[in-house]
Order: sequence, then structure tokens, then C-alpha cells
Amino acid sequence: MPRPRILCMVDLSMAPEALATLRDIADVDCHPSDQDLLIDIIDRYDALWLHTERRANAAMFRRASRLKVINTATTGTDHIDKAEAQQRGVRILSITRDYALLDTFTATAECAWMLMLACHRHLRGAVNYALAGGWNIGPHTGRQLSDRTLGVLGVGRLGKMTVEYGKAFRMRVLGCDTQPFQIRGVEPVDFDTLLREADAISIHIHLLPENVHLFNADAIAKMKPGSVLVNTSRGDIIDETALIAALDSGHIAAFGADVLHDEWRPDMRQSPLVAYAQHHDNVVITPHLGGATDKSIRDARLFAAKKLAHYLTTGEELTMA
Repeated sequence: MPRPRILCMVDLSMAPEALATLRDIADVDCHPSDQDLLIDIIDRYDALWLHTERRANAAMFRRASRLKVINTATTGTDHIDKAEAQQRGVRILSITRDYALLDTFTATAECAWMLMLACHRHLRGAVNYALAGGWNIGPHTGRQLSDRTLGVLGVGRLGKMTVEYGKAFRMRVLGCDTQPFQIRGVEPVDFDTLLREADAISIHIHLLPENVHLFNADAIAKMKPGSVLVNTSRGDIIDETALIAALDSGHIAAFGADVLHDEWRPDMRQSPLVAYAQHHDNVVITPHLGGATDKSIRDARLFAAKKLAHYLTTGEELTMA
């Protein structure tokens, strides 16, 4: 029986054991992450390993005559056309439900809190001012977090970490989730109450059809004037047109994001939010690096390799529930 062929477009230099695991059971070709190359050569492979910057879209699936499985060492899978995969019988492997593994990763929650602090302390403007030779407070007076109200949307794995950060900074903490929860020092509230009472909101929910543009013009209008919004979840949870209007009017004081709408543009300067941020320092954007720490990258990719190898040899999915 011929060995399966794997196309890997993920950098495994931080987890070399992952590549060794795959080469024990398959022929593996590693290539730089490139969309045109992916579409050009995918017809040669039984398995694909990619990350969020590449898309397994309809154009790719039309060429993927041999493809049986797609592997991604991520919790989000919106870079993969799931309807096309289902129609063609292609299995998607992710670490979305590998909770025992994910509970060891705090990177994305830490990134959210970094953005929260940057927004409250006018970090972009202050750094640029200092680098230009300025050395007084000037227009960069910030707001301390203690005694303000933090709203956490989604009190799952990352949300639970974030509420603890809020408590450590002596904030009043509100939590909103579709599932009941009890956390000492956190007040469960509905979405409208979260919008109305929070001075700062951090988003920690999965992107689902029902919450695309959850933060639309109506929802944003209900937020407290001068509030801060942070999103490390998925860009399409926010209507960016409505958000820019609220930032421009001052209704939202600052926005921090590690995720944006349509992150697969050839040039992210074409993003309306990136374009806005080039001229407004109340927007802090990082390039979807929330989960990118040495530990999280190494451990996630090593386990994802074991998951893919297990699936190719047994037809079953390995989990760390």
C-alpha cells in the first residue's frame, strides 16, 4: 500500500519533532505558505496542513482530486470552506476541542489584555511621540482600569482567563455567555446589559453564522460612550463600517484587534481598519499573533502532527479532551 502524501505549508522549525512524526508514516513535502502554489500542486496530495493565513477555498477544492484530510493547529477554522469539505468528503482536523491541550495555552488571553492596556494608555500615540523626541505627558493621559467595568463576551476557556485579569486589576467584571456559569466576582449578564454597562468589552466567542456582525451599528450604539472594544476572536463578529463610524465620532474611544475581516487580502493595507489606523492612533492592530508564543506554537503543532498521523493510519481522530 503506497504511503500517503502530505503537503505541509506550516513552519515546523519550532517543532521539528512534528515533522519527524509525519515522516514516520507518510511522504511529506514542505513548502512556503503561498496561495497560488497551494492551488497549483494540491492535486498531488492526500493530506494538507495549513494555517490561518492560507485558504482552503472553492478554487483549491476544485483542484484537490486526491485530498482526504485538512489539518490545522488552530481553534478557528474559518480559513477552510467547510461546506466544500463536507461535500467532497474531506475531513477537517483542528485543535478546537482538545481542551486538555488548550487549557495550557494562555497566549491569546494575554494578547487581549495587552491590547486592552494599550487602548487605555494611548500606547501607540505615546510611543510614537517618544520616538519623535517628545518627553512630556502631552495628549497621552490614559485611564486606569481599576474601578472601571469590564465586560467579557464568551466565558469559555479564554474568557475565564480574561475575567481573572480584570479582577486582578480591581475591575468590576461582567460576563455574558449562552451557557450558565458561576465564577466568583463575575456578574452574569445578558448581551444588552453588557453593552450598556461595560466601560471595556473583550470578545471571546467563536465565529458562527448567528453572530456574524453581532457588533453592528445597533449594538455599537448601545455601548457606553467612550468605551473600549477588544477583539481577539474573529474579525467578522464586528461590522467594521459601523465600528469605524463609532471610532470617528468618539462614541468608541479605542479599538484593539488581533483579527480583522478578510485577513486573506494580498495587501492588508487595503483593509478599511488598517487604512483608518494609519491616521488614527486610537486603533491598535496586531497581525493575528494572539496564539503565537513559543510554547503554544510548539505544543499545538506537535500535537496536530500526532493527530494527523493517527488519522492517516487509523481513520480515527486523536483527541485531548
